[in-house]
Amino acid sequence: MKHSIPTVKLYNNVEMPQLGLGVYKAEEGNEVEEAVQAAIESGYRSIDTASFYGNEKGVGKAIEASGLPRKDVFLTTKLWNDDHGYEQTLKAFEKSRLQLSVDYIDLYLLHWPVPNKFEESWKALEKLYQEGFVRAIGVSNFHQSHLEQLSQTMQIKPMVNQVEFHPLLFQEELLEYCRMRDIQLQSWRPLTRGHLLEEPIIRKLAEKYEKTPAQIVLRWHIEQGVATIPKSVTPARIHSNADIFDFRLESEDIIAINQLNQGQRFGPHPDTFDYNG
Repeated sequence: MKHSIPTVKLYNNVEMPQLGLGVYKAEEGNEVEEAVQAAIESGYRSIDTASFYGNEKGVGKAIEASGLPRKDVFLTTKLWNDDHGYEQTLKAFEKSRLQLSVDYIDLYLLHWPVPNKFEESWKALEKLYQEGFVRAIGVSNFHQSHLEQLSQTMQIKPMVNQVEFHPLLFQEELLEYCRMRDIQLQSWRPLTRGHLLEEPIIRKLAEKYEKTPAQIVLRWHIEQGVATIPKSVTPARIHSNADIFDFRLESEDIIAINQLNQGQRFGPHPDTFDYNG
């Protein structure tokens, strides 16, 4: 069974699937190619990679092998921290585009808000967007302070902000900030590498809705209006993760999940990230 995955409309009218496959730590070669193939067979039409992941070539190969028209796959990649700067960004983008073997990229993101550099890199993303090499541009791991800083120099605002976001790190203020500015929030590591799945309330709701704990957590993201890109290389899990569009969580259950928030991160904090490491 292929699942019908809805899209969210970015403020420039580009349609982005609300659920995609993340391929962080999926090894280049067979592993990432088979994961992307499993996702496409399960109805996914959004694949999220990054130059830092080292698997862009495999992602591109799998998309080409799928036989799908290029326009039917929403492809995201990201600029790594040591490629910041106007000219360097343009060169890094071209390298990613060639690795992926595509004419254009659907969404290009600044991977992290590298201090004193991201504004100049953003100008390069604006150029790429204006020249049609990317359909949408955005940022990743940007907090409100970084978005405010970027707003001082940008000509085009980000269409997407991809951040760590899940019930244990329910960044409600950032979500509302982005919502008010028509910036689509997208969640990475939505399943917290399994830490959430043993929570009693999640297990209780899994029984109530006859779904898996992972499906409950992913559905919670959908109910928040957040797009999400759970990572897996296991075909059965990839398929299961997409089976979340045939039910809705009741409002009291959403509130109960919201209350799991502990401000707990499983990835780096943008303000304390070692950008020189």
